[in-house]
Amino acid sequence: MDLRKLKTLVDLVSESNVTELEITEAEGKVRIVKGGAPVYVQAPMAAPVTTLAAPAAPLAPQAAAASADGAGAPAASAPAGATITAPMVGTFYRAPNPTAEPFVEVGTQVKEGQTVCIIEAMKILNEIEADRTGAIKQVLVENGQAVEYGQPLFIIE
Repeated sequence: MDLRKLKTLVDLVSESNVTELEITEAEGKVRIVKGGAPVYVQAPMAAPVTTLAAPAAPLAPQAAAASADGAGAPAASAPAGATITAPMVGTFYRAPNPTAEPFVEVGTQVKEGQTVCIIEAMKILNEIEADRTGAIKQVLVENGQAVEYGQPLFIIE
């Protein structure tokens, strides 16, 4: 429902003898009750709002606290070597197309500036390059998986 229309309805109820007004439209349902009660607006049921949460961000402080207490396994929480991280949110691809060989495998020697994967964001394929020279020790993301900004993609030594 349009905000201007909602404000007009609230003004009409407050200026009249009507104590309660309920209107149902395709966009949702509005109920206005006079007498100090708050305005109640129900969101449409057909299109719920969903959000994606990055589980790695909230868990990192907890893992650090567990390691500080000695309760966690510090070797498992922090992989050895430098990481190549995702510079954007998108879909991770190891190869330039589905039938091609991956850009890198575990053990591949890479040079700084060499393409190691592609991240698709908003239908644009972005080549991700190694930021240092070394050998790929581990691939941390599956092909076709969604990645978050700053998420580790590869471990390089």
